[in-house]
Amino acid sequence: MTNERAKINYKPLWKLLIDKDMTKADLRNETSIARSTMVKMANNEYVAMDVLVRICTALDCGMDDIVEIER
Repeated sequence: MTNERAKINYKPLWKLLIDKDMTKADLRNETSIARSTMVKMANNEYVAMDVLVRICTALDCGMDDIVEIER
């Protein structure tokens, strides 16, 4: 097994926001996510699990609805 991290992206989240007619600013306001965290997500970087849980709770969805693992 290699020490390499799996690549992730947040395309499902951005699509879900469109479906729910929400902006990234709306999501930030609803979940108290820092601007820097939103930048990380826009760049497909890792963010803390508690942030992902807050997003799932706010959007009433599962983890696989907001994050995609690239293979």
